Amino acid sequence: MEDKLFEMLTKMYSDMQEMKANMVTKQELQEGFHKTNQAITRLENKMDESHKALYDGYKQSIEGIHELRNQVDKLIDQVEHQEIKLQVIKGSK
Repeated sequence: MEDKLFEMLTKMYSDMQEMKANMVTKQELQEGFHKTNQAITRLENKMDESHKALYDGYKQSIEGIHELRNQVDKLIDQVEHQEIKLQVIKGSK
């Protein structure tokens, strides 16, 4: 009986040593968290840069659209002015 108890204790001790070897230490966890935080920070920086680039592109597109609208408005005014001149010329003949 004592032999069986000793074998069981020996096996339990061996299993516990194996479990201990497989456990992650507090320092390893902290290093992992630190690396993860660095990766997240790099990702946030890349996203911020991409967001700024997209916003700049959007802003340029909107400015271009406004410029085109102004040019179209000027052309419409010129055409209307020409139509008025033609009506005046036709009316005076």
